[in-house]
Amino acid sequence: MDMMDRLAARIDGLEGRLIAHRRMLEKLLDLSSAEMRAEMLAWLEDREVMLDGQEDPGVVSGPEAALELALSDEMRLLHDRLAAAKGR
Repeated sequence: MDMMDRLAARIDGLEGRLIAHRRMLEKLLDLSSAEMRAEMLAWLEDREVMLDGQEDPGVVSGPEAALELALSDEMRLLHDRLAAAKGR
């Protein structure tokens, strides 16, 4: 297995772990009280935008922004999931 294959396997492994953690978090939210879900929704709303205040992720580019963009995107996805569940 060459270096690129090992890297791809490692990325796949990390992605699998992330998906598992996300599913567990979603299940915990489903089992939480309405009050807890409301608190989590508010917390996520505060974290949807990058910490530097950039509301337009296209303004910041390059590898240095990748982690912040991923964090912001994941917070938005979790927020949207929780908001949709609240509407049911």
